[in-house]
Amino acid sequence: MTRPRGTTVAIASGVVLATTGGLLTAATPASAAVTCASPVFKRTFYANTAFSGTPKRTDCDSVINENWGTRAPGYKGMPADNFGVRWSVTRDFGSGGPFTFAASSRDGIRVYLDGVRKVDLWKDVSKTVSKTVNVTIPKGKHSLRVDFVNWKGAANVKFAYAPRTSAAVDKVKPLVPAGAAVSYSTKTASTKVGWAKNKEMDLAGYRVYRRLKGTSFPTKPIATTTSTSYTDTTVPKDGNVYYYEVRAYDKAGNVSSGTADLGITTVDRTAPAAPKGVEDNWVLGSPDTITLHWHSNTEPDLAGYRVYRSTSSPVALTAENRLTGDKLSPGYYSGPLPQTGDIYHYVVTAVDTHGNESAPSGTAVYYTRDRTGPVDTALSLRATESEAGVTLTWDASEWTSDDFAGYAIYRSRQPRTAPAVRERVGQGVKGTSFTDAAPPPGVTYYSVVALDHNGNGGTPSEEVVITVVGNTTAPAAVTGLAAVPKENGVTLSWDASSAPDLDHYLVLRGSLVDGQWTYIPVKNPLDFKPWRITSTTFHDAVPADGQQVRYGVVAVDQYGNQLTPDTGAAVIDVTELDLRPTAPPATGAPLAYLSTHASGLITWALSSAEHENGSPVSGFAIHRWNPRTGTFDLIGTEPEDASSTGHWVDDTQPAATTVYYRVTVLYADGTESGASEAVAVTR
Repeated sequence: MTRPRGTTVAIASGVVLATTGGLLTAATPASAAVTCASPVFKRTFYANTAFSGTPKRTDCDSVINENWGTRAPGYKGMPADNFGVRWSVTRDFGSGGPFTFAASSRDGIRVYLDGVRKVDLWKDVSKTVSKTVNVTIPKGKHSLRVDFVNWKGAANVKFAYAPRTSAAVDKVKPLVPAGAAVSYSTKTASTKVGWAKNKEMDLAGYRVYRRLKGTSFPTKPIATTTSTSYTDTTVPKDGNVYYYEVRAYDKAGNVSSGTADLGITTVDRTAPAAPKGVEDNWVLGSPDTITLHWHSNTEPDLAGYRVYRSTSSPVALTAENRLTGDKLSPGYYSGPLPQTGDIYHYVVTAVDTHGNESAPSGTAVYYTRDRTGPVDTALSLRATESEAGVTLTWDASEWTSDDFAGYAIYRSRQPRTAPAVRERVGQGVKGTSFTDAAPPPGVTYYSVVALDHNGNGGTPSEEVVITVVGNTTAPAAVTGLAAVPKENGVTLSWDASSAPDLDHYLVLRGSLVDGQWTYIPVKNPLDFKPWRITSTTFHDAVPADGQQVRYGVVAVDQYGNQLTPDTGAAVIDVTELDLRPTAPPATGAPLAYLSTHASGLITWALSSAEHENGSPVSGFAIHRWNPRTGTFDLIGTEPEDASSTGHWVDDTQPAATTVYYRVTVLYADGTESGASEAVAVTR
């Protein structure tokens, strides 16, 4: 800021205007505290050369470049000779490095870095003197102070500092940019990278790098900028993870290290390749059905395929032309070919997990016969529910074809606008009503279609939707219930239920407790839940021990309705065969448990490791009941392995019967314990 000596500065209410960073700001009087934003200097005027006493003025100065001539600085109380001016600032030099200090003055000037004198031209001179020095400034914040005095005569002063940017001199890398962050917009599929501005005075700019997860950063950046942000609009739209880093570089070509990896996951808008091989499908004549085959795509995010059909080419990829949902690999489609006399064109597209759809494949072409459906259409379709089921009624068609064969009734879980499975529940209906006796519960859509004698359908009726509750009537009791006792259990059989809504059967096993029969469902050993039987026979694998039991068989419909033995379900009494041993009862061995399996596996565990007389266990003896001889035959021995447990596999176990086993404990003194008994029902 240059002001000739004697220049009058306008003062209003004790406030003057000073330059701060190139802008005019209000300079406060010397008596008030003055704060100057770095890198602007704080400037203080003294009416002496010792920089002592109360300053005459304190303000902010962005450039040290003054020429007062022989006049005093334009502040009240400042003399023309023997005055001093001090500039001071603390600033962040970033990574630091080599700098030049250029000073010139008339009269004296001294420059300090962190209190250490770097320039010393301190004498009364008759002309301007200059000096330039090279200094190295460490990274971070440092203070600069410039002292100027004028003893007498003309006064001028100039000081500037700047980084040395020659590559031969400056070897200091910039600091890593701070505050780096990324944000990804799925709407624009772009990444915004932002960071804080570096403090280096020789900074030339920033380089932004991008890499795919699992790869290294390339040598070439995706962008070079002097800004503190960059928006990457070229990041691939493939659903992968990409990392960014920012590096600062200076005018000497030095490059900082990169920021920490900043990761984003992109939106996938890259469609798979069009399936190949569809155009190779063809067949002679006019088939009723077609099967398309194509080569499977190899994209890792492939979800499936869509098949489109049209009577015109090229095939438009519209909802009306689409035949399938997203069919999964392998690559094929099979479906009916409408016999309308038209030429049908088929194409296939591939779809990934993000919904991106490929271009259509090549076209497969098929010729059809003319099988036009009737003009009959059911009108004003209505639906009501009762215990009999869902009854549909409609108004007769306004027009009738000669080959009208009757109406077909369809139901579905979704409206026909969705790619839903539609089940035909009735056909050949000549009147205007139909009762669907056993629809599954839930939201159900019905439609009625007129058919001709060749099975061609006319225009479907409007759909009617009804929420099916289901009836509350249990299926009738099963008939023909029979029970046959066998060596390995009881085999039950019964007549098939005629209930249209039958879902499964339950077999109940009853036991007589205090004169009352109680029943529990026979459970599936795989999940321990009641066995849901769909055939009309069942074998209950239980030991043939002569018990008298009562079985019940219950038909259960899809609504859960079912009878019980108390409300009329079919029951039957049966006495099991008695294959129990006629030998004296087992006296008990010192075993904690003994178990058998239909596979022939016998396992046990000791309850005591030695005889009561102190003799240790040496092994085990396995016996099997022989009904022909009326004895328990020894079928094997197993030595003791010090684990207190043992097992044996009966490889000669009889099939489809009830087998009784006894195990005894052998001792080292030659004695043998009593026996423990277990039973197995074999397949």
